[in-house]
Amino acid sequence: MLVEFVKSAAVTLLVTVDPPGLAPIFLGLTAGMTAQQRRQVAWRATAIAFAILAVFGFVGDAVLRALGISLAAFRIAGGLLLFYIAFEMVFELRAKRKSSLATTAVTRDHIRNVAAFPLAIPLMAGPGAITATILLAGRADGDPAQSLALLIVIAAVCGACWLVYLAADRLSALLGVTGEIVLTRLLGVILAALAVLFVVDGVLAIGRGAQ
Repeated sequence: MLVEFVKSAAVTLLVTVDPPGLAPIFLGLTAGMTAQQRRQVAWRATAIAFAILAVFGFVGDAVLRALGISLAAFRIAGGLLLFYIAFEMVFELRAKRKSSLATTAVTRDHIRNVAAFPLAIPLMAGPGAITATILLAGRADGDPAQSLALLIVIAAVCGACWLVYLAADRLSALLGVTGEIVLTRLLGVILAALAVLFVVDGVLAIGRGAQ
């Protein structure tokens, strides 16, 4: 059970955050910086994103309860949101939106703040990743082992982003334009399947509650 939960959590967050897809955006945001400055930006962005996702993982359910939103309803809404993100990935809409958002952010904020915005928020810890984290925390249902596993998975995914940032130059050259397109579309299909599972789980939970 724990192994299956870890697999599901890892795949869901990796696909949602999409570390390889952040490499070209990171290069664009840190253009003109020295290698040391890039490492500082990478570290700060990773730490901020981890903190945000970890907080939502532990208190997200409490916030939903305070708002009177059932976890089943959030699963359906979250699944639909993740499916929309998957749709964008498959049809190359998400990369264009991220690039546009990143460009806008650079013109408005000082270069020292790109670690917080837009790298950490919303490119790493965006609506999709936050939604997925809350849904996964709901599946853990307060189980200490699964909650700890989710925290470790969040740290691992953020760590993957950090490694991608450090190797952004080499990764972008290795994948090339075609490689990035193929990888993004493949991850989009996987995320769509996971999103459908979230919706089905939510519908079944509401059905059980109505009986």
